[in-house]
Amino acid sequence: MTSVALLTSGGDGPGMNAALRAAAQTAGARGVAVVGVRDGYDGLMDGRFVPLGRSATGTDGFDSNALDFVARQGGTVLGTARSERFRSPEGRARAAEQLKQRAITGLLVVGGNGSLTGAHLLARETGVAVMGVPSSIDNDIGCTATCIGVDTALNTIVEACDRISDTARSHRRAFVVEVMGRQSGYLAMAGAVAVQADAVVFREQQRAPETLVAAVADVVRKAFTERGKRRVLILKAEGVEVPTMRLVQLVEEAVKPVLPDLEIRGVILGHLVRGGNPSFLDRMVAARLAFAATTALLEGASDEMVGWQSPVTGGITTSDASVRRFPLEMVLAETARLLDGTSPVTQRRVGLMSKVEGVLQL
Repeated sequence: MTSVALLTSGGDGPGMNAALRAAAQTAGARGVAVVGVRDGYDGLMDGRFVPLGRSATGTDGFDSNALDFVARQGGTVLGTARSERFRSPEGRARAAEQLKQRAITGLLVVGGNGSLTGAHLLARETGVAVMGVPSSIDNDIGCTATCIGVDTALNTIVEACDRISDTARSHRRAFVVEVMGRQSGYLAMAGAVAVQADAVVFREQQRAPETLVAAVADVVRKAFTERGKRRVLILKAEGVEVPTMRLVQLVEEAVKPVLPDLEIRGVILGHLVRGGNPSFLDRMVAARLAFAATTALLEGASDEMVGWQSPVTGGITTSDASVRRFPLEMVLAETARLLDGTSPVTQRRVGLMSKVEGVLQL
């Protein structure tokens, strides 16, 4: 293999740039030319390539010194997009042709579920050698214990909730804080434990709206009337059916007979959770995953993803004891099980949160 392309796709996450740097350095050390693809699969189909690494020249490229600088930044220097055109066989054939015209024989894709699905189809339909690196702040990809961006997102949630708790205690208030997690409530679950929340609500609990409101109202009522608390903090994943501000309104109405003066506020952290410079853990995981993926790609592997300390059995070992390779078909199947609740990983998460539900309120 004489040249490889790197692209970032789907939702951005802190650590993507660190993965790009590690991949470019790994390929460059073997004398392999490296190019970046701007704006994900759209850029791949349109041929928007820029040189990376040691051989980069010109104002549009990123040489090794530039990559050293951007590796510590959040987001992705190459840009990202969710591509509708790439969903069609014609779009994927056009992408493969762009690579062929430039004699690029390998592609590294850093992204989430949709991005890895596209990588799998591209490899299967066109024969392009493709390797995937999991990046998703929601931590909703199968065959890996964590994804690029998760740790930084959790640190951001902790910092935001600590600040909210300060003002909540000062005014004797309750706050419902919504964090990202449309299909996976991992950020809400893990964040709730870290910030000493009084309760957490997430899609996987599968609570009816009226049950959910009653449960949250009960937590708020007992916290102020029985435990003498000055602050109540509820973490909520965005995938929960009841909108945050509607939940606040309904809970406030439910507790009004016993707490007529209590104010409950809602805060939606939203895309704030995505940004920021990557943490140590995200930089380290990104670099090690990208190193293993690039090495495998250069050695002839394809249609696979690298996973970090995978919670599932199987896979191919690498020189890094914490990293294993899995067929993308297996990854996508396990991802589907994570999201529909049939994966043992999801069941363990939900089971653990159920056991600590009463403890959070102490």
